[in-house]
Amino acid sequence: MALDATFWAFVALLIFLGVVFYMKVPGMIGAALDKRAVKITAEIEEARRLREEAQQLLAEYQRKRKEAEAEAADIIAAAKREAELLTKEAKAKTEDYVTRRTALAEQKIAQAEREAVNEVRASAVDIAVEAARSLLAGKDAKAGTDLFKASLDAVKAKLN
Repeated sequence: MALDATFWAFVALLIFLGVVFYMKVPGMIGAALDKRAVKITAEIEEARRLREEAQQLLAEYQRKRKEAEAEAADIIAAAKREAELLTKEAKAKTEDYVTRRTALAEQKIAQAEREAVNEVRASAVDIAVEAARSLLAGKDAKAGTDLFKASLDAVKAKLN
């Protein structure tokens, strides 16, 4: 009987399948797939853990950024308050300086006025004495005395 190629192919297939099952190849394939599944699950868990860590770090950095911004705002506010205080202090010192200089200038002006008045008085007295002397030197002593007294009274009235 002539066995054809289909029969021998079928027999070879049966032998191959027998060897595969005898060697427990499906179990090895299943074990390999199970190992791969476990490895993939571990990688997924590791990725999840790393993601959570990244989220925690992001939250921490955002918190630190907000704290830094708040601290910077506090520093700026403190600097503004200090600048305002220094400005007020400088303004007060300037006003005090101007007040002192004005008072000093007023004192000098008052002193100069007193000196000018004293000089005018002295000049007036000198002029009156000289006028009296020239009149008294003349013959009319009584008229000279009256003129001297009148001149002194006029000078005194002007000065007061």
